[in-house]
Amino acid sequence: MEIILLKDIDKVGDKHTIVTVKNGYARNYLIPQKMALIANTTNRKRLADLERQEEAKEAKMVGVYEEMATKLEGKTLKIGAKAGTSGKIFGSVTNVQVVAALKEQFGMDIERKKVLLPDEIKNVGSYEMTLRLHKDVQPKLAFEVVEE
Repeated sequence: MEIILLKDIDKVGDKHTIVTVKNGYARNYLIPQKMALIANTTNRKRLADLERQEEAKEAKMVGVYEEMATKLEGKTLKIGAKAGTSGKIFGSVTNVQVVAALKEQFGMDIERKKVLLPDEIKNVGSYEMTLRLHKDVQPKLAFEVVEE
């Protein structure tokens, strides 16, 4: 069944794209949860309007995102993690920990999906991540993993 996604869904597709999924998944989960619409001719025509509205909202938010990027410029985020004697941390640093640290240290509330970390972070040290705030605003932020 072809559907139009209304939200970004992991392993399915991005917002406002037409994808094919199994009938049961669409009818029993995606459509009742208001995550998708059936891709019939009426909804396909509405898709262009939805995209235009979304772009208008995002255009208004670009200024806010640029302001956030300038606040973060040149700053270093510190993330605490339990580590062994060799500097190897137990587990790894995740997007959730980064978002919590951003909120705590800088007072910024960013979705975890917008945080792009390098490969698995399993050692104490300095790293760099990208914040995908908007397609035109993607600041890089240095962060340090320190031992607690």
